[in-house]
Amino acid sequence: MKTDFDYKPLLLVPLLALIALPLTGSASTWLTLTVAGLAMGMIVFVIASGLTLVFGLMDVLNFGHGVFIALGAFVATSVFAAMGTYVEADSLWLNLVALLPAMLVAMAVAGALGYVFERLIVKPVYGQHLKQILITMGGMIIGEELIKVIWGPQQIAMPLPVSLRGAFIFGDAAVEKYRVLAVLVGALVFVAMVWTLNRTKVGLLIRAGVQDREMVESLGYRIVRLFIGVFVAGSALAGLGGVMWGLYQQTVTPQMGAQVNVLIFIVIIIGGLGSTTGALIGALLVGLMANYTGFLAPKVALFSNIALMVAILLWRPQGVYPVANR
Repeated sequence: MKTDFDYKPLLLVPLLALIALPLTGSASTWLTLTVAGLAMGMIVFVIASGLTLVFGLMDVLNFGHGVFIALGAFVATSVFAAMGTYVEADSLWLNLVALLPAMLVAMAVAGALGYVFERLIVKPVYGQHLKQILITMGGMIIGEELIKVIWGPQQIAMPLPVSLRGAFIFGDAAVEKYRVLAVLVGALVFVAMVWTLNRTKVGLLIRAGVQDREMVESLGYRIVRLFIGVFVAGSALAGLGGVMWGLYQQTVTPQMGAQVNVLIFIVIIIGGLGSTTGALIGALLVGLMANYTGFLAPKVALFSNIALMVAILLWRPQGVYPVANR
């Protein structure tokens, strides 16, 4: 069995961090920016992981992914409002009692919308990428308007729970508490995805269904149901990412999903369309690049991630971990 693994792309993240070290001027500033970049990258990965999962396993270009992000964030604001005493309590455990249900409810609602979205909008255009782009963008616009009907068009504040405010101090470096949590959640999502796809029967069936759908169905398995489950899972991950991004920005708007969409597509293009590991590397590179350039040259930060994508594609035109037959 072939076990060769290309480790070169894994070196890109530490290489970018090492290049930035002498440019930032001090180790404490570098540490603060690096942790902030990794946290942003992990949040973007959680958001993008759902989209790369759907494309990698279902060959669906879902440009409406942003509506699940926004929906997850708005659902979380409603949960936080209902559990206000837990959010404002100066106790990590009580704050987690509010945060965990907010994440789970957001994932459940986004997943339910994902099921409806797939059945009504995506199902008629399987295998037709141009139509997928057009119809899913239309679905996102409709979804945004429905969010405005329920929660209103205005921006809503989404403050962090009390125990997640502030920062850990290491010498002269400050590492925000929420960013540490974001790194942990992103790492957990990555491990769970890799384990599910590579170590479980469901993952085996899904991957086999991508390679030879007719053969898997002849063995008595309903590939359609598995693929619907993949789409629902991808939507739920977008909902989770929406909660994390809303807490990262501390505000939510109906258009937040559409605004993050460009960043998501940069990440999955860098990673290689459909690659989970590639999406993680792409997200970390994007997060670090945004924070380093935002500190060193704010004007350059506006297009730094596009420049990063171009540089990666000049090196590997199909992304750092291209998926076969894409």
